[in-house]
Amino acid sequence: MRIARFSAGDEVGFGLVDTDDEGNRFVSRMKGHPLLGQIQLTGERKKLEDVRLLSPVLPTKVVCIGKNYADHVAEMSHITGEKGADPVVFLKPSTAVVGPNDPVFYPALSSRVDYEGELAVVIGRLCREVPVERAKDVIFGYTVGNDVTARDLQQSDQQWTRAKGFDSFCPLGPWIETGLSLEEAGKLRITTTVDGEVRQDGNTAQMIHGIPEIIAYVSSFMTLLPGDVILTGTPAGVGPVEVGQHMTVEIEGVGELTNRVVARD
Repeated sequence: MRIARFSAGDEVGFGLVDTDDEGNRFVSRMKGHPLLGQIQLTGERKKLEDVRLLSPVLPTKVVCIGKNYADHVAEMSHITGEKGADPVVFLKPSTAVVGPNDPVFYPALSSRVDYEGELAVVIGRLCREVPVERAKDVIFGYTVGNDVTARDLQQSDQQWTRAKGFDSFCPLGPWIETGLSLEEAGKLRITTTVDGEVRQDGNTAQMIHGIPEIIAYVSSFMTLLPGDVILTGTPAGVGPVEVGQHMTVEIEGVGELTNRVVARD
């Protein structure tokens, strides 16, 4: 299933996204919250083009994994140093989260802002100290993420909170794909384009730490709540964007996420 969070008029809700035989896409409104109960439909259906897609979840926290693709570690070693044995973990605040087609604001404090396309894992239940072999039981689904980074601030600061945490620096969307197995999620192509030009072209099979290992590691020291998001790292090819450019991250089998970089008034 593909579960979207959307607005139509003054109402915000969740819905199932499907496609008819002619290729038209629709969203069927759901009752309540998909993470808090059994999925039920209201019978209301709208064309996808007639609604506004929002960030598919509003997480209490976004847990990010750094240095998880060897080629990316190599290209960033002058800024972030060498790779250790354990996953590198940092957080983005919930206020960084935006949805598809929402603006990403270029902060006045930075002179270089980079895209980082990533597979995002959406947690489906409260969990802590999850064994690797049970990681699949706590995954609700997957979405597309962009770990937008003020690269100059990342290099100058002793830690990454400011560089990663600006408002709008965590686009998520366009929906949550719940139908992927762990095996399938571990071999998905990830591409990032800027104004149509391919900048990143990787595959989740290149991750140093796989999804089950990431969940086990993160949950060993923090409780994960339903709707929390884990960004699993970015492949090589990161680079800067300028005001006015469009960033598009596409993950096969999941979806496509586009955001425009704008100057904050």
